[in-house]
Amino acid sequence: MEIYLIRHTTPAVAKGICYGQTDLDLTETMPEEASVIRRHLPGDIIRVHSSPLQRCARLAAHLFPDHSIALHDDLMEIHCGVWEMKSWDELPPEELDPWMKDFVQVQIPGGESYLDLHNRVNRCFRGIRDGSEGSVAIVSHGGPIRSILSAMTGTALIDSFKVFSLYYGCVVRIFEKEGIWQYELLSNRAPAEKEQHKPKNR
Repeated sequence: MEIYLIRHTTPAVAKGICYGQTDLDLTETMPEEASVIRRHLPGDIIRVHSSPLQRCARLAAHLFPDHSIALHDDLMEIHCGVWEMKSWDELPPEELDPWMKDFVQVQIPGGESYLDLHNRVNRCFRGIRDGSEGSVAIVSHGGPIRSILSAMTGTALIDSFKVFSLYYGCVVRIFEKEGIWQYELLSNRAPAEKEQHKPKNR
């Protein structure tokens, strides 16, 4: 069995905006980015799973037009609560500071902590992994994919963003070898402009 984790391509949103579970579309570069992804996927994918947010579901439908796409709310990005679609640099310090000090445990106001995301994503992932045979694709987001890799490798969540640099459109192959689940980064093109998922001065 092999599982291919695919991060969505570039979302249509200004840099520096906190977007989490906001249902953003993709930019016009999606077909070009998807062509790179497709080169790293096998031709024998049996099942396709995706976050229901259109930046994932639309990509999944484009990559796998002959498949039925199973949508899972638990594969969505972190819920950013009252911060959704606000500028990172304009968030109130009294809300932002506690989260910046411990984003693993502290919930975003009206939203989730990274641990909340980790628990729901890996519950869903285990169900997909244990209930499938053959090659499977999962189209999701940066946070969920890092969470899956953290659980698989025993990486502390607080270190996951440093350990797993995953750009838009990346492809990660997960496979079992001698009873141990391992991963291989197949494609991970750095964007021309660095992503911003926290205030500039932090």
